[in-house]
Amino acid sequence: MIRVLLIDDQPLLRSGFRALLDAEDDIEVVAEAGNGRDGLELARRHRPDLALVDIQMPVMDGIETTRRIAADPELAAVRVVILTNYGLDEYVFDALRAGAAGFLVKDITPDDLLHAVRVADRGDALLAPSITRMLISRYVSERPGPRADAYAEELTNREREAVALAAKGLSNNEIAATMVISPLTAKTHVNRAMTKLRARDRAQLVVFAYESGLVTPSR
Repeated sequence: MIRVLLIDDQPLLRSGFRALLDAEDDIEVVAEAGNGRDGLELARRHRPDLALVDIQMPVMDGIETTRRIAADPELAAVRVVILTNYGLDEYVFDALRAGAAGFLVKDITPDDLLHAVRVADRGDALLAPSITRMLISRYVSERPGPRADAYAEELTNREREAVALAAKGLSNNEIAATMVISPLTAKTHVNRAMTKLRARDRAQLVVFAYESGLVTPSR
């Protein structure tokens, strides 16, 4: 069962998402909140698998909520997916850098929402390669991460290769095929790189990869 926490200041949206998610046999909405402060308290109380977090809310916005969830060792297993009305923008990038696993636009179709919840629960980043290129091209070159280069030096050559492929949107199986290794070995390379780069999840790994220059955005 995938346990979901909804954090959004729009009651109608929360109700619609809750009805859709609760109708699935493998998904359960455990709680909902109208602002980030209450959402953070509920995250600590319920320890959900996934938190769907609005990026703009009163009291505490989605970026700060994400940052606090990511910084809390007791919430290390909670994956945050940002909800936005506007698609790709600077706020989304800040949320990804803060620790979000990806983002969704609020007018997402029901089928895509259910798919996204299951993808995020598996630990995959909700970042299509085309979106990643836009994200990095628009923001990373202007605001490089100060720690990325130092952390990247800790990677082995094979880990660097795996990270670069992951940053281009390849799955572990696709990384394995490209590197001519087993899927388990590919997963090991990616996981070790995440640990060395202090990346909370695959989305942060993608950001670090571009910030450190392991991957250069296509323009």
